[in-house]
Order: sequence, then structure tokens, then C-alpha cells
Amino acid sequence: MVPGMLYWTMPTLVIYSSFDCRIVSQAQRNLPAHLLVPFSFAIALPTSGDLHLSQDFEMASYSSTFHRVVALIWPILLTLVLASDPSSDLRALLTGNTVHWTPNTTILFPDEIDAFYNATTRWTIYKPPAYSAVIQPGTEADVVQVVKLAGSNRIPFLATGGRHGYTTTLGNIQSGLEIDLSQLNTVVIDLESATMTIGGGATFADVMDPVHEAGFEIPTGSSSCPGMVGATIGAGVGRYSGVYGLIIDSLLSAQLVTADGRLIEVSKRSNPELFWAIRGAGANFGIITSAVYQLRTPINRGLAVNADFIFSASVASAYFKALQTFNGSLPAELATASVIRYNETLNEPEILANWVYMGPEDRAWEIMAPILDINPPIVSSVIPWNKIIATAGFEIDPLLCQDEVPRAIYSANVRNLSASTYDSMFQRMGRFYADYPAARSSLIEMEIFPNQAAVSVPYEETAYPWRDALGNMIFLFSWSGDNSTVVEAANNLGRELRDDFVTTSGYPDLSVYVNYAYGDEGIEQIYGKDKLPRLAQLKKTWDPDDFFSYNNKLPNKYP
Repeated sequence: MVPGMLYWTMPTLVIYSSFDCRIVSQAQRNLPAHLLVPFSFAIALPTSGDLHLSQDFEMASYSSTFHRVVALIWPILLTLVLASDPSSDLRALLTGNTVHWTPNTTILFPDEIDAFYNATTRWTIYKPPAYSAVIQPGTEADVVQVVKLAGSNRIPFLATGGRHGYTTTLGNIQSGLEIDLSQLNTVVIDLESATMTIGGGATFADVMDPVHEAGFEIPTGSSSCPGMVGATIGAGVGRYSGVYGLIIDSLLSAQLVTADGRLIEVSKRSNPELFWAIRGAGANFGIITSAVYQLRTPINRGLAVNADFIFSASVASAYFKALQTFNGSLPAELATASVIRYNETLNEPEILANWVYMGPEDRAWEIMAPILDINPPIVSSVIPWNKIIATAGFEIDPLLCQDEVPRAIYSANVRNLSASTYDSMFQRMGRFYADYPAARSSLIEMEIFPNQAAVSVPYEETAYPWRDALGNMIFLFSWSGDNSTVVEAANNLGRELRDDFVTTSGYPDLSVYVNYAYGDEGIEQIYGKDKLPRLAQLKKTWDPDDFFSYNNKLPNKYP
């Protein structure tokens, strides 16, 4: 059972203080938090048995007079609730005689407990979206049909791939429709053209091995679980940014379902303005059902040196100073991701650092000399590029991909590395871990990726504004239980650390990679002030009714 959730043991009408009503059945009482919304005040009217009043999850018997009054209005209340249940409306709309889906398209509702849970499970359950129905299209044609259906009936919807997105603006969709693209996960490689075509629901895990087996490389993100298209349309930062650029720099074209329900090709030759926009702000313009990427000829025969280090608190400052020495000199083939985490055995924070070099092993140790001089414990290996994510960080990927965890995430881009800022952050995290044991699963991830190939692409080529970023700093706070004091402290520290990093970032203001945005940033801090006029005009042209408005929404006018 989910902490902080109230459960009923019989079919019960629950009237929330916000006047949202629904029926909670016996089978639904064990639903997790993203399927049933906790509440602080409710009247529960059982279909049989005694009436109770619930406030702040404390039960109290109510007066018999009140019970008799409610008994009189109970049939009326029940009729109103059943008539206004959003999932009932969606059920009728999605399963009516006027719509025809392909046989492999699946439609799910909350009363289909296990299937609905599996289709809506998310990487983070902090401020999540909530759905009254899920459709899993089996074809692009069904995506087109459901967008038309939802649009004409003003039903809020959200397309999902890996369900790894975590901006809190996604939580603005309530009682909506999830368009789960997981069935569109094909990976097709054309050896002659050295291209790959993937479905909109394919994850990095789906892609890496087939590309490697075909004799190619392609840039990816830092984890295996996100959807590749979702990561791409934000820009796609990763370890190979210095060699191949951002993932958007490998994107050749996409099939996109527009707000008015048309399936169009988007590329440099077809709808080039929209192609510009989806490379950096793509979630605002449509649903990508498939995408074509340019594959790359492997460097260093497709092999990389993976080195994992652990730095105790006593040498953290020395590590940060060594990290700073790479300011302006990080080779295109060298990438690092460092994680500040809590060591339960030592009762103190520590640094887990992963360094990857896409070149000869002897050269890797020469370049990493400032790190090796600290003499930390090290585990290293030479591995094919498609095994980097699985191997990196002492095989930390399964932990980073764990679903159904509350995570509040703040971020800041940097183009300057600052040892003093990192020292301060490390000390503050140490105090936070000590003061809030329930939040010791919180992490700071410092992604420092070379940008030589990324900045070689003209700034005007795509909508993404932060090509010159050297690092993406991620302040990931997580906790157990439902303690509002811990959650508040985590969010306060996340905002404060973000502000601290801005002062030494090399940027005049906060800049945030859109895929890492918390959701409270200004639109200029996400999309860049000089990109916004063009983006806003395109938003007005392609999505005038704001159907695609839940993922860090663009305005349709700027300034």
C-alpha cells in the first residue's frame, strides 16, 4: 500500500473537497499513487454499512441525523457521479461504434488494474500526470485517429515513450488520455544508406545493440530507459557530443502527427521550419511516430575505455580541483559523469565518477592523469560503445532507471567548471543527508560532456540554444515516505544549489536543457530569448489551440 493513501474496503463513493467524484471499487483499493489521488478532506458514502467522515486520514463516526439526510440524497449523488465520471466519457468515446481501431491497438481504463498500472508506470511519481484512459496504438493511423478524436472533443492528452519525462508541468494533465507509443518500437537499419528508422516508442535500450551489430555507432543519452525520440527532440546530450554532436544532429527526418490530426514528414526538405523547431522544442508541436537517423562510422573500432572511480569525502575537494583542470581542454573523445551520493556504510557522502574515453587505452590514462594522481579505487575495462551505459558507474544504470520513485529534479547548464562551487555543494549535501535521513537516496549528477562537434553545427541550424554547454548539472532529490518537511527541504535545497551553480556557470542567467527542466524556470531560461520569437510563431501556426501544452509549454506570441 502507498504511504499517505486512504483505502476503502467496499465499493464507495468518494467526494473530494475539490468536488471531484469517483467510484472506488474493492479491486481498486490497492492502486498506487499515480492512479488514485490522495486527499485531505472527503466524505465517503459506502454503498452499505456505516457512514464516516474522513479528514486528514482520521476516521470518525458521524451523527445519525446526518446519515438519514445523506440517505435521502444518496441516489441523486450516485447518479450525478456516474454521469460525470471522466473515464466513463472516455470509454464511450474510445470504444463506441463510430471509431474503428486496428486489431493490435489496446485501450485501457483504470478498472483494468494490472494492465492500466503497467501502461502508466512512470520513472518519477512526483507531481505526475493522471489519466482516465490509455490507448496503445498499433499503427500510425491509429495515432492520427486518436489525436483527431481527442482534439475534437477537447480531451487533454499526452504521448509517452519511455515515460521518463520529469518536468512537473506534466502534472498539469489530470483525467487525461495517455497515448502510449510503446508498441511503435521497431528498429530498422539500412546498411546501404547507413540510416536507422525507429518507432516513436523505441528506447535507447532497444536501439544500441542493433546499431552495434550492424557495424555503426549513434550518440545516445546517459541511461538505457528513456525513449530515444523523446530525448532527441529536446536536443539529446550525451557522451558522444564531442565526436558526433547532439542527437538532433543525427536526426534526418520524422513522421509527425500534427494538432489537427495530419501525418506529415518533417525534414530539411519537407516542412523545414517545423524541422528546425522540433530539434530542441519538439514536444510542443506534435507526436513523432517514427524518425530516421544518420548512423556513424565507429571511431577507435567502436571501443571505449570505461573507468569508474570512488572518491571518499576526504578527497572530494581534490577531485573537484582535478575536474576544474579540464576547463577549456576537455578532449572531444573524453566524457565524464560524477554522482554525489550517500554512503550508508561510512555515513557520509562520496563521489562515484565515471570517465569514458573513445580512443586507445594508453592515451586514456595520459589524459586522465589529474584524476589518477588522487589515487582512488578504480575499476576499468575496454568495452564496445553499446555497453557503456550498462557498464558505467559500477553498473548503476538499473538504479537510475528504477520506476515509481518520487524525484524532484533541478538542473543548470554550465560552460565553466568551478571547484569552489562543487566543494560548497558537497558540503551542503552532507548536511542535508544528516538532517534528512529519509532523503538519503538523493543524488547530484554532474554530466560533463565535450562539445566540439555540437558547437561545430551553426547556432541557427536548430532551435536548441545551449550548444556551448560543457556540463549539465542535475540536482535529483528523492525520499521515502510522505513527509512534507523533507519534501520542502529537498525542493528548497534544489533551488538554492541551482542558483549557486548559475553564479559560476559562465552564463549570464540560468540556462536549462529542456529535458532536465523542473518546470518553474522562465521560458527564456529553457528555450533561449533569441529563439523564442520564431518558436512562438511556429507554435501559433502548428498548434494554435495548445493541444501540446504539457511539456514546458511554449507561448504562441513572444515577446
